[in-house]
Amino acid sequence: MGVFASNQMFFTVLIAWLVAQTIKVAIGVAAEKRFNFRWFVGSGGMPSSHAATVSSLTTAVGLTYGFASPFFTIVFFLAFIIMFDAQGVRRQSGHQAEALNQIIEDIYLNKGIQQERLKELLGHTPIQVFIGAAIGILVALFCYR
Repeated sequence: MGVFASNQMFFTVLIAWLVAQTIKVAIGVAAEKRFNFRWFVGSGGMPSSHAATVSSLTTAVGLTYGFASPFFTIVFFLAFIIMFDAQGVRRQSGHQAEALNQIIEDIYLNKGIQQERLKELLGHTPIQVFIGAAIGILVALFCYR
């Protein structure tokens, strides 16, 4: 843990992830009036912890090495790909899981066959990604002020 103890960037990203996941749990508890630990460690939902994590890393790299540095450029484009994937490909996979679950229900409803449901909440809406990214940037600016 010695290497991480003095790594401001590591803790900035960790804090951004924790803030996003905590907000996600709070929203879940408020909406469903119950606690589910899976909300804290799972993917999907508001806000996007993927976006919070990569945007805080991108901001921290920019603040540390400069926004004109090759490090910032690399992290920026990787963050863009991750956020695009979080709201695009993974979201569509969630829609497919939802449709397959409905088919499974329709086919096996009265036959007593237990089929495990697929996880439907895989990706994020664009607003979930935007809010997650904003959280990440704000956490990084707070940690580096």
